[in-house]
Amino acid sequence: MPRLWARIIKKHRIERQATAECRWEEAEDALTELCREFDIPKPLWLNKHEREFSEFRRTQFLPEHFMEDVNFQRLEIEFLEDDAKSRRSQDPRNQFDGF
Repeated sequence: MPRLWARIIKKHRIERQATAECRWEEAEDALTELCREFDIPKPLWLNKHEREFSEFRRTQFLPEHFMEDVNFQRLEIEFLEDDAKSRRSQDPRNQFDGF
């Protein structure tokens, strides 16, 4: 089953991390569950986060995205597919020419 991977970043290092099984449409519920596990408040889910999560399957929440004070630099979440296919950019500037 696909999973949501959450990481708390403090001083440029992963301080805590965890995953929760979920389907794509259940990502916000999985985030709530992971925040409960980390014992941190749930961040505000803004249009910016929705857009990044839809396009890249990942987003990050900074301290200003929380209603309460947090003692870390950011909370990153990423949706992990079960099929293990890597998602590649369709941007031609990122294509390998094979010199």
